Amino acid sequence: MVPQRLKAPLGYPALSLRPLTYDDEMEWSDVRIANRDWLSPWDSGDPMHRNGINFRTWIDQQRFSEQSGSALVLAMEEQGGIVGQISLGGIGYGAVRSGIIGYWVAEQYAGRGFAPLSVALLTDWAFFADSGPHLHRVEIDILPENRRSLRVVQKLGFHDEGVRRGYMFVRGQWRDHRSFSLLSTDVSASLVERLPRL
Repeated sequence: MVPQRLKAPLGYPALSLRPLTYDDEMEWSDVRIANRDWLSPWDSGDPMHRNGINFRTWIDQQRFSEQSGSALVLAMEEQGGIVGQISLGGIGYGAVRSGIIGYWVAEQYAGRGFAPLSVALLTDWAFFADSGPHLHRVEIDILPENRRSLRVVQKLGFHDEGVRRGYMFVRGQWRDHRSFSLLSTDVSASLVERLPRL
């Protein structure tokens, strides 16, 4: 359960989503380091303060999560370069059929529509693609002061479900998040089509 590449349709930015590999270590690390200050207000952490893992181990964990159908992490790529990352995690099946989307975009690419387009591409795959998990619901949880991410869910028509108290450990403390959801029945054909073309 993992798409090899999700490409934006013609008329949208030339963006694609693909699984990360060992070969991405240097480029992914360079992008993260260059954007440390830009991303740090939103970065979650481990409240148990356990040591981090290296890149190769992280990729191995991604392959295991993909094989088990529990999560996937994809690079946002434009013109052959990594511009951000998007994930679908916490995937539940049976009577739930839901997942949680998270993402980040490098500062120099902010405002170019990559986040909403990536969310739409991944959601369309998760809801409707033959190779996808056929989810009924996706969720995005956002720190209340993250105005850029709030605009992403507004553009795509996600429904505001209110505040989740102490939802995630961010910058050394448990932080409330606003929770937004979209159901497969909320989308008539394609979520990407809710976005304006170039």
